[in-house]
Amino acid sequence: MSWIPAFTDKIEHPIPINNLLKSKQATPSHPPRPITISIVGAGQRGSGYAYYTILEPQWAKVVAVAEPVDIRRNRMVKLYNIPEENVFKDWKEMIDRPKLSDAVVIATLDDLHVEPAVAFANKKYNILLEKPMAITVEGCKKITKAVTENKIIFAVGHVLRYTPHNILIKSIIDSGFIGNIVNIQHMEPVGFWHFAHSYVRGNWRKEEESCFSLMTKCCHDIDLMSYWNNSPCKISSFGNLVYFNSKNKPKDAGDATNCLECKIEPTCPYSAKKIYIDNGYKKGVISWPVSVVTDITDIENLTNAIKNGPYGRCVYECDNDVADNQIVNLEFANGSTANITMIAYTETVCKRKTKIFGTLGEIEGDGINTVMYYNFLTRKKELLKPSEILGVKGLGGHAGGDLALMRAFIYSIGESLFDLRDINSLHVKTDSHLFVFAAEHSRKTGKTINIEDFKKMWEIS
Repeated sequence: MSWIPAFTDKIEHPIPINNLLKSKQATPSHPPRPITISIVGAGQRGSGYAYYTILEPQWAKVVAVAEPVDIRRNRMVKLYNIPEENVFKDWKEMIDRPKLSDAVVIATLDDLHVEPAVAFANKKYNILLEKPMAITVEGCKKITKAVTENKIIFAVGHVLRYTPHNILIKSIIDSGFIGNIVNIQHMEPVGFWHFAHSYVRGNWRKEEESCFSLMTKCCHDIDLMSYWNNSPCKISSFGNLVYFNSKNKPKDAGDATNCLECKIEPTCPYSAKKIYIDNGYKKGVISWPVSVVTDITDIENLTNAIKNGPYGRCVYECDNDVADNQIVNLEFANGSTANITMIAYTETVCKRKTKIFGTLGEIEGDGINTVMYYNFLTRKKELLKPSEILGVKGLGGHAGGDLALMRAFIYSIGESLFDLRDINSLHVKTDSHLFVFAAEHSRKTGKTINIEDFKKMWEIS
């Protein structure tokens, strides 16, 4: 990692990584005017990225929005004082106008990434594209070609690279304190109700309409493997949809297809009433996931949405087909190995756990709050808190990753100007997606995939 956007200039910790981190945290001067941004897709992710401009208004400003849902579009217009002439229901209306901003954030649904990404690249917008780049290899190739030909600054929403937690892990690896990496164990605990929300009832439930779950949920987890261990590899993968299907529907549920009509709802952990009302709205939750179910977060609209919309469906009677558990095994050319587990059935939600074993020591991280480093020579442990070392308060979305990714993207534009190009080079972004496509190919065929052969198969150099 050549450059880390600054969280603070004050880093005070006695271990040697102090100097390493300091060297990567020079904050550039802000530009003479804020970088202007257009938002394409004002849902959860688009709104999250736009919020950066409120935190650092000297750096960036939202000046245009394209969003088909009236309430989301109007909310963004009001919050960012967007002029009427820059408000659109469809991104195609926006692209027909003369260039409106320095950059665009594209946060449409996954299967709608390719066309706007290519169009905005051809119009010389710098682009932050929500992950995944595309849901097919061909889609990734089209975006790569457009970005390369137009020489724009391009970032993908691999926010895990940018969290204080993973910045710290990467810094320890780069320092050589644990020697050469031999093995990485990484787990993504999706969360039992989160999986039901997003991958059984929600937008990512069907591969044909979105993509397979390893891509939509864990493409940035697999991206971490190439980030931490940059080496060609072989990949194998196993997994399936185990539980959320009609075969596992309790007999006492009868013919009920909606939670509010089901007589066993009180005893079902996947009850929509429990998830969105009892453990959501009644406990003061009006943001995600409740805000996904209804744009107007009051009990009347929420109840009506559960009764009549997709988020009230019985989890055993949905049209979902994506895997609810999957493991990915990687063997790198340098001899090291890694394994990643995605599992739906967990108490914790997206609190990733990582263990990295090196020739001189090991690292263990909880995904957000702590990183433990152990050295074989000293036989001492250091328990580090990334938020303290990096001076971060109020981490926000993805444990600080959303803010830091936007900061890296905007800083890079501010002085292409600084010539601090997005720290993931384009080929690395494409390669990390290919790892995911290769893993899914392995899961479906039962074959071990050599990533270099896979690239040749898709005519990728």
